[in-house]
Amino acid sequence: MNIVHAFAWYARHQPTLSGSAIKTLKTAVSLPLFAVADKFSRKLFNELFYTYYAGESEDRLHVLAEELFTEVVRPRIYPRAEELLAQARRAGLRLVIVSGGLDFIIRPLAAHLGVDDFIASSLEFERGYATGRLTRPFVTGAQKAVVVRDYADRHDLDLRASYAYTDSYSDYAMLTVVGHPAAVNPDLRLRTVARTYDWPILMLDADRGGQGSRLASLMSRLADRLAPRD
Repeated sequence: MNIVHAFAWYARHQPTLSGSAIKTLKTAVSLPLFAVADKFSRKLFNELFYTYYAGESEDRLHVLAEELFTEVVRPRIYPRAEELLAQARRAGLRLVIVSGGLDFIIRPLAAHLGVDDFIASSLEFERGYATGRLTRPFVTGAQKAVVVRDYADRHDLDLRASYAYTDSYSDYAMLTVVGHPAAVNPDLRLRTVARTYDWPILMLDADRGGQGSRLASLMSRLADRLAPRD
């Protein structure tokens, strides 16, 4: 689920039917604008997109986040994603979600997956209502690489021994700062880059045979971390 899907869900669940209709229509009409902004700059896209949250009640956004997770987010989780996380957990890795999504939306997902921590975007609120601006640090595009480095420094983590997974080319910079990058159900641009650098391409919606064998290969590499050393 991307950030547009999340906002569209909130737009459909306004306190009044007329409010829902207006927000939904405004979102639909703005989709071409979002697409252009995203191609130009992911940072510009985020700054533009989150202005649409302006005026939303902080309490309401947080309360509905659990419902959003149950109805929209959880059904989209690939079963094999949890399998990969379980293997990483057994290998003693620290599991951290890094997302441009909003923190109150990512929090239920992090709890469900049982990860150790998450890094996400945060809306600015004044008097209990969203201003439409994000607080720093921005967790988007190339900035994710900076955020990941800072997090690794604070927690004394070796990025050369770390793994990163993403489905979007916009996270390319983040992938380059870890020793073990992987493309998961990638978009076309990321798939091309992954093939160029021979990064693993994991299809978590694939059967165990065929494309899914790349997942088994990566999981074997993770399992090697469990093997005793001389």
